[in-house]
Parts: sequence; structure tokens; C-alpha cells
Amino acid sequence: MGIKVSMFSGGKDGLRAAQLEYPVDAFLFLIYDFPEPSPHIVNLQATVASASSIGRPIIVKRLTKGNEFKETVELLKGLGVDTLVAGDVFVEDHLRYMERIAGESGCRLREPLWGKDTLELLMNDIEEGYRLKVLGARPVNLRESVGKVVDKGNVDWFLELAKKDGADPLGENGEYHTIVLESPLHKERVEVVDLSMKDLSCCRIALVTSYFKQKV
Repeated sequence: MGIKVSMFSGGKDGLRAAQLEYPVDAFLFLIYDFPEPSPHIVNLQATVASASSIGRPIIVKRLTKGNEFKETVELLKGLGVDTLVAGDVFVEDHLRYMERIAGESGCRLREPLWGKDTLELLMNDIEEGYRLKVLGARPVNLRESVGKVVDKGNVDWFLELAKKDGADPLGENGEYHTIVLESPLHKERVEVVDLSMKDLSCCRIALVTSYFKQKV
């Protein structure tokens, strides 16, 4: 019998997808060679900490530029994955890519967030107790949120920033990226401390370290 693996960067959408398909056997973090720094890749330690707090192993694989598709398929086959979970919402190209990955590797693809309203998804996260640390943002106004924790107390402020930028509330177009510090799946609360802030032409990125605190 195969295993169920969920794509996981540490952010809210991957975790929400995993929660809807729970239990999953493992998380999967794929490292791509992007032309710009990725908030998730440069803060990989925080993603591993989040997975550890949830109590699931995380598989980390660096992909070779130009061979990403082939290496991902080989990895899924080698792991014996029969179900792959991903958190896409409306980006058609990425959905098609994930469908090709699943087809070539012989596993079933589950996309539980697909077609859902992005504002509703974000508010559901917040209402269920997700605490989100913003690790990076592209638009001018949303850059103000980098390094901040978004929860019930300030989600309206965060949404106002997104509205000023004309950004998707969930950041589905890559407008911003988060790490989940607390959720119904977390056994311990992940605390993230900013080490430095990088202001680049493309974006603002927080470089962080993390530790655990007992849930209250």
C-alpha cells in the first residue's frame, strides 16, 4: 500500500490542503532554483520546525534546474506515493503541472482548495486559529506586513494592505508568503524570531529562526 504525501512549504495553503486530507503520512518540500530568493527556501528551518510541531516527517529535495519534472516523478515513484496532496486554488498552469506530475508518477492528485473563494479560505484559516507569520511580500503596501504575525486581532489591517495593492487576499499569485505558527494540527506553537530584513527590488524578505512553545 502506498503513502499519502502533501506538498508543504510551511505556509497556510499547503497546510490547509493537508488538514482537509488528513491524515497524511509525510510532507514534501521541493527546492527549486528560482531567479529570485524564495522566502520559504531561505527560511527552510522554520518549515521543518512547523512540520515537526505537527508531528509529521518532512522530505526535502533540491531539484536540478531543467530536470525538475523528471526528478520529482522519480522521487514520488521511489517513495511509493499513491496520493499527492497540493494546495492550488486558481492558477491553472500550476494545476496542469501537478496533474502531469501525478500522471507520470502513477499517483492520485488531491487538490481540496481548487476553485474555492480565496478570501473565504483565508478567513476560515483565521477563524480556526491559524497564526500566520509573513515571511515575504512583493507589493509595496504588503511589504509592511513582513515580519508581522497575522491572526484574528489584525487580519482586517492585513486585508486592507492587500486591497491597496490589488493583491489576492490569499496571495495566490505569489504576492506574499507565510509560515504557520499555530493551527489545529500543531501540537506545539512555533515561535519565529526575525534575524534580519532584506529589502530587494523584487520584494521584502524576513530571515528568521524558530523555536517551540507549549500551546496554551
